Formats: sequence, structure tokens, C-alpha cells
Amino acid sequence: MNTLSKEQLARARVLVVGDAMLDRYWHGAVERISPEAPVPVVKVSKEEERIGGAANVAYNVVTLGAQASFLGVVGDDEPGRRMEALLEKTGIAAHLKRDPGLMTTVKLRVIGRHQQLLRMDFENEPDHEALALQNATFARILPSHQAVLFSDYGKGGLAHIPTMISAARAQGTPVLIDPKGSDYGRYAGATVITPNRAELQQVVGGWSDSQGLAVKAQNLRESLRMDAVLVTLSEEGMTLFDAQGQVHVDANAREVFDVTGAGDTVIATLASLVAAGMPLRDAMPLANKAGGIVVGKFGTATVSYEELFT
Repeated sequence: MNTLSKEQLARARVLVVGDAMLDRYWHGAVERISPEAPVPVVKVSKEEERIGGAANVAYNVVTLGAQASFLGVVGDDEPGRRMEALLEKTGIAAHLKRDPGLMTTVKLRVIGRHQQLLRMDFENEPDHEALALQNATFARILPSHQAVLFSDYGKGGLAHIPTMISAARAQGTPVLIDPKGSDYGRYAGATVITPNRAELQQVVGGWSDSQGLAVKAQNLRESLRMDAVLVTLSEEGMTLFDAQGQVHVDANAREVFDVTGAGDTVIATLASLVAAGMPLRDAMPLANKAGGIVVGKFGTATVSYEELFT
């Protein structure tokens, strides 16, 4: 397996663009059922906050040992300020645009006996003017990064993605995309996209065998003028389709504790290694290993350099 020194990775800079979210966890004990309705009563004993969504992708980059900048839009509200403080604390260079009309996306999870009992989402879509401001910042900071990673959560924060992809590719900077939705035309010209099985089926339809998948993935890659399509197949591992053909790696067999954020870890690892100069085909097995490590952890977890390269 290919390896990189810590120093090589530390020089790599990844620009992450996408929908920022704040993950909140309320932990507590469940000792009784409510007399008001047949639901458990959680006596909250601990509150926890983590950066989520596309910001969690940036967090995965820095945890691995590379450098990350994050470009996104937040509301002019308490969760937006918390997000900024958490990004700063974790060493991510934050370039946040504030939209007074936006409610910063918050996912609140209630946890009892180490199980998620309930999730509440607070969100709305950002204003197009706030998003347009991102383009100028993107153009200004792009030259100091070796890879660009777009993490699309479908919350409306990537309305100008075609312009940004063009700007990055014009400078020869690799562009990696974690896609969402059924319109992949907006990702045209990217270096690689990383849909999972369900996401790809939504765009190209189903397939009956590996040959059918190969035909559909290669057709998609060629029609979108991309270098590669990396399909993640959960317990079956992942397959990379490029101009040379395809290469597959099996999943790392381990106990699956929580799949939250595994996709974030895979693409963050891939982008960090590509930014450090590693070819996609060499980076893929390591990204697969990182995904296997993170599903054995609780919540939106990350992977360290030591875990990946030892």
C-alpha cells in the first residue's frame, strides 16, 4: 500500500466548499415512559456540539494531518457563531458568509442508552446574494490549495458550483465531489465524483450485475467529462471507473457501529491524499480503509494519520 510521510501530508491544502451544519447531541438516561404519550423520557445529563455536514469533511482533512479551508454560508445566529468558533478551535481556516435570512442548519440528536432516539433538523435555504459572494472568495483563495472538495448536502449552498469547478480546473486543481440529488450535470468537468450505490441508481437507473454497473458508470463519466467515478458500495467496498478501466477494493471487514459520516471520511481522505500528490488509484484503497475505521466509531467520527498508515 502506498504511503505518505506526515510532512508531505502536512503541506497539502484542501479547500472544502459546501453546506455547513452544527451537530448537537443531548445525552441522557431513559428510566421511564412519559405519562403524556407512549414515548421515553430522556433526562439530559450532557450536551455536546460538533461541526457537521460539509464542515465535518474539513474536520476529517485536518484530523488526518492535512490543512483545510472551509467556504460556506451560515446564518447570523447563535449556531452560526458556534460553528465559527468550533472551526477556529479545530484549526480549519474558515471563510464563512453570513446570511441574515438564513437559519444555520442544526441537527439535534437525542441519545439514550447509547442509541439515537430522535433527530430534529432546523434549516432553510440560503439567499442567492450571499452565495454569489462566495465566488469572489473562492477565486481569491483557490491558488493556495492543491485540491478542491465540494460536499453537497442538498441544502442549497452550492448554487454556483459550475462556475467554481471551471475556475479550479482552469488552474489545473483537482476537483472532488460528494454528490447529491439527480442533476449531475452541474458537476460536469470535475475530476471525480463519489456517489454511493443508491445515489448513483437515482441518476443512471438500476443494474443487474457488475458489468451493467461498469457500463453505466463509464457512460456517466464520459458524458460529464470527468477523470473518474468512484462508486462506494458499503459492505462490498468501492470501485473506481476511469479511462484505464476499473479497479475495485473490498470493504475492510470490521464491526459496524455507526455509519454516520463515513462518506465524509472517504472523500476527505481521498482529497487529502490527492492534494499531497497521490494518484486516485493509489489513494482509493486508503480512503476505503479510512471508511472502514470510522464506521467502528460512534457519531460523526474522524481518522488519524497513525490509524490510516499503520
